[in-house]
Amino acid sequence: MRKTKYLAAALLLSSTVMASANDELMSLMDDPNQWAIQTGDYANQRYSELDQINKDNVGDLQVAWTFSTGVLRGHEGSPLVIGDVMYVHTPFPNIVYALDLTDEGKIIWKYEPKQDPDVIPVMCCDTVNRGVAYADGKIFLHQADTTVVALNADTGAVEWSVMNGDAAVGETNTATVLPVGDKIIVGISGGEFGVRGSVTAYNIADGSQAWRAYSMGPDSDILVDPEMTTHLGTPVGVDSGLNTWEGDQWKIGGGTTWGWYSYDPDENLVYYGTGNPSTWNPAQRPGDNRWSMTIMARDADTGMAKWFYQMTPHDEWDFDGINEMILTDQEIDGVERKLLTHFDRNGLGYTLDRITGELLVAEKFDPAVNWTTGVDMDPNSDTYGRPAVVAEYSTEQNGEDVNSTGICPAALGSKDQQPAAYSPETELFYVPTNHVCMDYEPFRVSYTAGQPYVGATLAMYPAPDSHGGMGNFIAWDNTAGEIVWSLPEQFSVWSGALATAGDVVFYGTLEGYLKAVDAATGEELYKFKTPSGIIGNVMTYTQGGKQYVAILSGIGGWAGIGLAAGLTNPNDGLGAVGGYAALSDYTALGGQMTVFALPD
Repeated sequence: MRKTKYLAAALLLSSTVMASANDELMSLMDDPNQWAIQTGDYANQRYSELDQINKDNVGDLQVAWTFSTGVLRGHEGSPLVIGDVMYVHTPFPNIVYALDLTDEGKIIWKYEPKQDPDVIPVMCCDTVNRGVAYADGKIFLHQADTTVVALNADTGAVEWSVMNGDAAVGETNTATVLPVGDKIIVGISGGEFGVRGSVTAYNIADGSQAWRAYSMGPDSDILVDPEMTTHLGTPVGVDSGLNTWEGDQWKIGGGTTWGWYSYDPDENLVYYGTGNPSTWNPAQRPGDNRWSMTIMARDADTGMAKWFYQMTPHDEWDFDGINEMILTDQEIDGVERKLLTHFDRNGLGYTLDRITGELLVAEKFDPAVNWTTGVDMDPNSDTYGRPAVVAEYSTEQNGEDVNSTGICPAALGSKDQQPAAYSPETELFYVPTNHVCMDYEPFRVSYTAGQPYVGATLAMYPAPDSHGGMGNFIAWDNTAGEIVWSLPEQFSVWSGALATAGDVVFYGTLEGYLKAVDAATGEELYKFKTPSGIIGNVMTYTQGGKQYVAILSGIGGWAGIGLAAGLTNPNDGLGAVGGYAALSDYTALGGQMTVFALPD
């Protein structure tokens, strides 16, 4: 058995950490009876030490209670549980409910922001929101219109608010925020509108801005030290965020930051990924387009970058790099390492040393991936760390107005934002995946602020010569870069997974099933069909000594945009409408939280 540490516990041992991070939030995250942050913990492991529900009794689960959110469209993210209160969010208009768990879920307060509905058509792929955050007695909501709001956790009163962007130029939000120490870390959406991505830190006390780091631009904008910030161990050098762009294209360069964030308190580093470069037509932006498609490690206090790793230089397929970074302490080649594992849209599962940014593993986590033959892992090579592109599937080499066919994965990737989970018991990652390919035709497009800046037409379909479905739920060994087991699904698995000490892994399906499987073997142990398709993330908590499992259902997101927005043209939804047309045979719109428990 390989030596494994419980990362969350190890992080809490450092007194210097406790002095710099939010003591209350750290304590709440260490209590498995609560669910204090969307990601489960700072390490993004989505693992619970609760084991009252286990592989021997999970088949007896029953619905304990339900709650209607009152909103249709896609429900991503999950509730939070702080003490005896559950906080539930919705997609646009981003309502927040506080529910009393000691009184049958009675509504304590409700916050409903007044947002201009004109923001809806500016949101790329449904009006989703990935949830609220808690720290310092406040609930933090990042609204669709980019208003960041701090609500009093007891009363719902607005304590402060600040605008993080401008919807008039295409800046919107779909992500949660990450509380770290005395700050919250906030991203931005809008890569399909030519937005230049950024990450911003606001002070928790009053909402004042502490720092902002852009994804591309001058060194002063992207917060790098040309000699100290590294890429694969080499200093990035002066103007690294400018010199791989032609002219002023970087000003509308994309690289938005709408995914998940993790944090290592021992190193005081925040980790996240950047999205696609703008436009989707690669011929209009020669060069590597740094620092789009990049894993970033930044100092939480100052925003200064320690290291970068660009996974897909000069992206030709919209393989955003925004998926979660999962932090673990594991052995590789007999040496204990502080690792970062990332399942990218491009279909490659990466393992890096999260202190130095050293690339350790880069392997395909879906066998259908064909746009690359793999990543150059030779540190002495001129192409070290770069994927080798297969010419047949290069949308740039094939040219503008040419339909490149059979590219795997599709633009929504082998995995999108739906977060994976990790169990320190098995040392396996449990990954919801897409098994989808595409045709991709780039075309010339001009930029107008606030208007779509895409420049490609797509069609999506199941991976050929496979099981016929559009998804798999897999167990992954991140040190070997291998699939351990794989469960085929008819549609993409767009739900966030949860692993528990009960040797059970939970996930949801687009048809609406909550499923529980054996963590070691993948054997299905339980399933229940909720009222609508599931794109939310499974969470667990206890109340009155009893363990509960909760999931939001409500079809939508990119995969379900056809149903969510009533679209019928197969090429709408950036190609997803046609690919997922059969979803309407299995589910319908909804907005409900379903809570499960074992019978008394």
